[in-house]
Amino acid sequence: MQKKLMAPGVYWLGAVDWDRRLFDDLVPLPDGTSYNAYLVQGTDKTALLDAVEPAMTDTLLAQLADVPRLDYIISQHAEQDHSGAIGLLLERYPEARVMATAKGKAMLHDLLRLPEDRVEAVADGDRLELGGKTLTFLHLPWVHWPETMASYLAEDRILFSCDFFGSHIAASELFVTDPCRVREAAKRYFAEIMAPFRPMIEKNLDKLAGLPMAMIAPSHGQVYDKPDWIVAATRQWATAAPANLVALPFVSMHGSTRRMVEHLTAALVARGTAVELFNLAVADVGKLAMALLDAGTIVVGAPTVLAGPHPLAAHAAFLANALRPKAKFLSIIGSYGWGGRTVEVLAGMVPNIKAEVLEPVLCKGLPTPETYAALDRLAEAIVAGHAAQGFAARVD
Repeated sequence: MQKKLMAPGVYWLGAVDWDRRLFDDLVPLPDGTSYNAYLVQGTDKTALLDAVEPAMTDTLLAQLADVPRLDYIISQHAEQDHSGAIGLLLERYPEARVMATAKGKAMLHDLLRLPEDRVEAVADGDRLELGGKTLTFLHLPWVHWPETMASYLAEDRILFSCDFFGSHIAASELFVTDPCRVREAAKRYFAEIMAPFRPMIEKNLDKLAGLPMAMIAPSHGQVYDKPDWIVAATRQWATAAPANLVALPFVSMHGSTRRMVEHLTAALVARGTAVELFNLAVADVGKLAMALLDAGTIVVGAPTVLAGPHPLAAHAAFLANALRPKAKFLSIIGSYGWGGRTVEVLAGMVPNIKAEVLEPVLCKGLPTPETYAALDRLAEAIVAGHAAQGFAARVD
């Protein structure tokens, strides 16, 4: 794909990866992704902001074929999908200087073995004059790594936001043409990698609040030429209270836990509380992450395997703990054959979730009338808790 003009002297470069379906061997990519780089040409100097996934380096080099000189390569984030091609770029452009935060400089050496004398550390608020184009570097720690920064092009009011406001979408159009599709992809992206850092996200949103922005150009996904809505959506995801929603990841080996899940779901829905079910044998963990972002309560449905929770349930608990959801209530339901420590093990896996633990419901073998009555009581406790917290219906 050829480079695309965004504004006078400003170009999108990079690669659209239509085929990739898994990121970091963990995150599903149902819509593919892109690796965005941006070229800013002033009258005196030229800068490239970010690079691409190493496997896509040839695409980027082809787009730079008519660019005889790069003075600066801006590494806004040291992770390989953003900076992995910088080593080869320095071979093509031996005069180029790499600019990064101080932490970014260290990480570029650690992760990519870039020579330290080729990387210059820039402070928060430093300006880079290119001749009629001025880049200001804005440190945005924990969006989503500690060394991340963004760059603001004052003359064209473009924020090159790195992972902030990103989305995993492969598209031929440069600018957002389907906001509904992009909103869902951006929420998934936020839930998967930004959610654990919500307090810092809020601070960084405040830091950017005074900037006039005609465009936001992230490092994944399409460019926002009407950026107000994605900024507002991101603030909502970062700060909104949990919703009147139960996220219920579960796995069932012989049907007993599934019966319990179905009964609890019906009891909650009948009482006015929404439920999202995730059969962990087939679930998209990105969808689960999105539900965890909103849920007021998390209930894990887990049969017992060899005295402990089913490994898929343990994986879901580990994921939830890493994402640090805002849920206020947590419980466990499931079936066992002869005994075990499923509740204790799962409870010990979620120390980051600061939630009230509601009485678990476990049964031996098939659920009994007493089991269903206990599930009804759990549903009532969840509904009462949501009412006391003032949780409202989810708003996307």
